Amino acid sequence: MTLVQEQPKTAGAKKLEGKVALVTGGSRGIGAAIALRLAADGATVALTYSNSKDAADKLVKEIEALGSKAIAVKANVDSEADSANLVKEIGKSFGKIDILVNNAGVFDGGPIDAVELKQYDKIFDVNVKGLIATTIAALPQFNDGGRIINISSGAATMTMAGYSIYSASKAAVDTLTRIWAQDLGKRQITVNTVSPGTTQTDMFEAAIPEEARGEMAAKTALGRIGTPADIADVVAFLASHDARWVTGKVIGVDGGISI
Repeated sequence: MTLVQEQPKTAGAKKLEGKVALVTGGSRGIGAAIALRLAADGATVALTYSNSKDAADKLVKEIEALGSKAIAVKANVDSEADSANLVKEIGKSFGKIDILVNNAGVFDGGPIDAVELKQYDKIFDVNVKGLIATTIAALPQFNDGGRIINISSGAATMTMAGYSIYSASKAAVDTLTRIWAQDLGKRQITVNTVSPGTTQTDMFEAAIPEEARGEMAAKTALGRIGTPADIADVVAFLASHDARWVTGKVIGVDGGISI
């Protein structure tokens, strides 16, 4: 058998030039950092938002300032109709999807003896159903050789008292990733999960008291809280040609907190 050695990309080239990326929940936090990083690497970016229109419009302008094209589409990812409309808008604007980053998610918790079922519905509708709905809607527009990157959480494998339902939703994401990698391998579509640890976002700041943040930083091997850019850089790698032989993996990006 003759092995074909692929040639490396030109040094300094924009690795995602000519690619179209969809980033759900892309108007703030980790999603915004991902959208900006993919654009910096040359991708055209479509991002979704649910309520943060001003932030989404501002981000579109930042992406355009980098020399890339971008649109922002209002969409609730757990809505089949919104997902279908989202993909339709991307099709009209850009004609295809090469990269899907399922980033939209909600964070909520409480001990099981205090949880109401409506919390389960909210968490699983967005974190699991929304991810599935967006992927199903996007796949007909997907080119062979594309990339699907799901954003999970270290909570999927770490024991976080009071967050059983949230943790279970992220464990579901990790399982979907492994199976979809098998399902879509025939089309050379890679599917991977990026699993952030403690990351400085507005959602983190709303949920974690100031006094607890130093303790969390001390638990990481690198001694600090992660930033959205830390996560975005790994997503950019997985979106690129460099990650062509990586699929079905759950990659912890957590500064060593899970060691």
